[in-house]
Amino acid sequence: MILATQKRIRQCMTACRWAREIEPPIDMKNRLATPAIVAILAFFTGLPSIAGSQAMPYTEDRYDTPTSAPWDRSDSGYLRPEQKTKLNDYVFDAIGPYPIVGAGIAAGINQISDTPPEWNQGFEGYAKRFASDFAIAAIGTTARYGLAQAFKEDTLYYRCECTGALQRMGHAVLSTLTARRGEDGRRVFSFPALAAPYAGSMAAVYGWYPNRFGAKDAFRIGNYSLLAYAGADISLEFFYSGPHSLLHRIHLNNAHGSPVQGPNK
Repeated sequence: MILATQKRIRQCMTACRWAREIEPPIDMKNRLATPAIVAILAFFTGLPSIAGSQAMPYTEDRYDTPTSAPWDRSDSGYLRPEQKTKLNDYVFDAIGPYPIVGAGIAAGINQISDTPPEWNQGFEGYAKRFASDFAIAAIGTTARYGLAQAFKEDTLYYRCECTGALQRMGHAVLSTLTARRGEDGRRVFSFPALAAPYAGSMAAVYGWYPNRFGAKDAFRIGNYSLLAYAGADISLEFFYSGPHSLLHRIHLNNAHGSPVQGPNK
């Protein structure tokens, strides 16, 4: 543990020296893109702890089960997901089949509406739009998981214990901007969930979109991304994806959804 800590300190010192050598940005676009870059760097700073942490013994399931749990599982009904699960979920959400299909659909819509027109039509135009939409989603996902790691939040989606359609719909929509935190899995407002959709759109507008695009366009694109997140949570709530589902059999089970229902706090 001491050697690992010393290694992390040396990495941080190296990163600080590297950061000081970078020439400061000179235009407004680069300055406004900084928050998205910081969110991405925050994720990769915490990535080693996600991938290699052994602070808690793991079982074969998706959750941490310490030998001496500091809370009563029967009271809260919640167990923290293990670190390996978080890493697997990130990879699935960032570069798995669903973001690829989502980027393809979004690129098709943008192709039909000729947005942005500077990218023209044809295969080349569609390829640019696909790459852009995929990158927006990947950056947003990276920001979400990176910030959630910093805030010690659980990014899994927990289906509602309720039965009514309206109640389940409200639970899914509310889950878009909330997360589980703490040993009891209490529901809290999630800043990472709110910031993530706009991290991707800001990076796109101030990174590779034509210069005429600005903050209003980034906010608009981020709103669409937030709606997409809500739609994904609704699908996790109403479409069964357990171990005996069709999606599981064809290896398309969405890893973002918890296999158990969470406490409705």
